[in-house]
Amino acid sequence: MEKVTQINCHHMQQFADFVRKAKAIPEGDGTLLDHCMLVYGSSISDGNNHIHENLPVVLVGRGDGALKPGRHVIYPETPMTNLYLALLEKMGVHTETLGDSTGVAGHLTEV
Repeated sequence: MEKVTQINCHHMQQFADFVRKAKAIPEGDGTLLDHCMLVYGSSISDGNNHIHENLPVVLVGRGDGALKPGRHVIYPETPMTNLYLALLEKMGVHTETLGDSTGVAGHLTEV
């Protein structure tokens, strides 16, 4: 578990560095981060038991105004693909389902 923790910390540091760099790059009327939607997380919460519930996921960026960041949102018993489906919608890609999705994840634009 200690090695896995070290690996996860390293990956999170790499992601944080990437986010800082994206925030520092001017683009149009904002920064690269303002125009991006970046998802970092895992598809499994317990590797020993192959459980994919209560996933820790970080969504950063403003998606060119499509997202309102700075909140902690919990989606109980919701497939991860609902988030991906919502992000596709925000990018103008309209599709009925994605994988095991049961609908579009809400609350991405509310403060």
